[in-house]
Amino acid sequence: MASLQKIRNHGALLIAIVGLAMLAFILGDFLNSGSSFFNRNRENVGEIEGQKIHYTEYEAAREQLTEVYKIESGRTDFDEDMYAQIRSQVWNMFVMDYTLRAQAKEIGMDITADELSELCIGEHPHQIIAGRRAFMDENGHFSRDIVVNLLQAINDESGDEEQNANLKQAKTYWLYWEKAVRISYMQEKYTTLLQHLLKANSLDAEYAFNERQNGVSAEYVMKPYYTVADSLVKVSDGEIKKLYKQHLSQYKQTPNRAIKYIAYDIVPSEADFKAAETLMQSLQEEFKTAEDVSLVVNTNSDIMYDGRDYSEETVPAQFKEFAFAKGAKAGDCTDILFENNTYAMARIMKAGYSMPDSVELKAIVEGGEDQELGWFKATDLPKNIAEPALAGKRGERFTVAMGMGEQTYEIMEIGKPSPKVKLAILAREVTPSSKTYSIIYNQAKQFIVDNNNAEALEKAAQEAGMTVIPQYNLTATTEKVGQLKSSRPIVRWAFEAKEGQVSDVFECGQQFVIAALTEVNDGEYRPMEAVRAELTYEATNNAKAAYILKELKGVESLEAAAEKMGQSIQHVERVSLADNRFGNAGAEPAVIGTAIAQGENVLSAPIQGKMGVFMVKTGAANNISEDFVVENEKNRLSSRFAYLPYQAMQILEDQAEVVDNRANFQ
Repeated sequence: MASLQKIRNHGALLIAIVGLAMLAFILGDFLNSGSSFFNRNRENVGEIEGQKIHYTEYEAAREQLTEVYKIESGRTDFDEDMYAQIRSQVWNMFVMDYTLRAQAKEIGMDITADELSELCIGEHPHQIIAGRRAFMDENGHFSRDIVVNLLQAINDESGDEEQNANLKQAKTYWLYWEKAVRISYMQEKYTTLLQHLLKANSLDAEYAFNERQNGVSAEYVMKPYYTVADSLVKVSDGEIKKLYKQHLSQYKQTPNRAIKYIAYDIVPSEADFKAAETLMQSLQEEFKTAEDVSLVVNTNSDIMYDGRDYSEETVPAQFKEFAFAKGAKAGDCTDILFENNTYAMARIMKAGYSMPDSVELKAIVEGGEDQELGWFKATDLPKNIAEPALAGKRGERFTVAMGMGEQTYEIMEIGKPSPKVKLAILAREVTPSSKTYSIIYNQAKQFIVDNNNAEALEKAAQEAGMTVIPQYNLTATTEKVGQLKSSRPIVRWAFEAKEGQVSDVFECGQQFVIAALTEVNDGEYRPMEAVRAELTYEATNNAKAAYILKELKGVESLEAAAEKMGQSIQHVERVSLADNRFGNAGAEPAVIGTAIAQGENVLSAPIQGKMGVFMVKTGAANNISEDFVVENEKNRLSSRFAYLPYQAMQILEDQAEVVDNRANFQ
């Protein structure tokens, strides 16, 4: 009872505690349930025109394009540059796709299922489909039957596991190109629409015709800005700021970084060369005498022994004279040779025989049409095909295992035999040992300890005779720094570091790299200091123009102007508003406009042009007489607009609402 009374006495406090606990529970449950929403936002690679792109969607597209590249190139050994190209291409495809979709939605444009089908498997397929080698027959012509058979096959999963895997790869390949066709055709429809909208009308044609017909002859004198010494004019900081504000829209930028870096080459030491030479010497006797030479070679050599037949063209150059010497025989060995940082020796396994260098093959297709494959060199074929093909005779057939099945080939023609030799080659390239790595790495680490800011790093590197390499305009998605291999981590570091900071050591291929962050540019526009040089140039020319204009004050003839300027009078036979250039002076629109506007036999006031100050005296009218054919004039004008629809596509992408978060995932 006493306990119950205590509870009653503290009832209000307990209610408050329970209430807070329940509130914490509710809030915790809300935050936990909402965490998937927040996490999903963090997993978005980007957003284009309001369309969020989740990481899994981006990765699926990247893997799809990687498979396409493998099929198209027949390769799987892609380097980091190729993977970077694939990632960039995937992102650009997303940007184009969603940008076009947004525009198409606004104007009610679409591609129907029937249109897409016609573009892919119709009588006249889109060039993207027609241009794929995978869809061509043996004569190199597009085959609609191949495409139709492929589409039927990729939807059939009744085969074995390997066959289904191949069909899955084929489906991935097809779906990529189907999407590419849809995007490309959407772009074509959009640009075609713009082309129709941008056609000249009759009024445009008449105005342009008159511009071209009406002209005037002229004489002029020009004083180039470069003839005025910079010391004669002054440019204030205020003038530069004013120009900066006028041109601000030209300086829009993506957040970027500038760095300077030094690199330590990871190269073998003298001890590494000595160790490699000693190893080769220890193997020399065994290599010369071993019955199973393949075991010695394949255990110790960088070049595996596979029993290949070398010709005089394919044998390594350093062993050519030895291998094909008169009297060369099995068992002969070279001494240890050194070339291109590699120790090597060779032993003849078989000599004094001849074999063909090439063979023409046909693939035998059961129940179908045999396929002529063409000529192959031995090095072009897998060993299991090359050996029977080159050892056989014309008309013979042989069968080899291919995956889970077999393939039969027929020898259609065989090349002329030439001398061959079998060589076992034991080669060891000298590479840096772990001890050498450690020594070079520690040198780089000590350099950082001694020079822990950008200024000190540059000064010390120059004193040590090292090259300091600048790298500008690194964006958050830059794949690599200059030509440095595996240097994406440097970019990530640059966007996390503070200006002036020196990095840790990065391993970039066969180099240790130390970077210093020299510039952080996060503003919407490039800072004035970054463009001061070009602004100063323009402001200086403006000041020089004012200087020349002051000199010409009161001048009333072209001859007097020429004398004042120290320049000769030049002649323009004809100038019209249709011209882009003014005589030999180049593109000077202000001068052209003044000459036409002032009429005949008039001396202009001094004109500030792009490259200098002009005075122009017009002569008599110099008109031309042509028949006005409205359609011809329209076509002439429309040809000038031809590039605009394609430029519009770039403008759409530049102005699209794009949020790029790829840097968080690279």
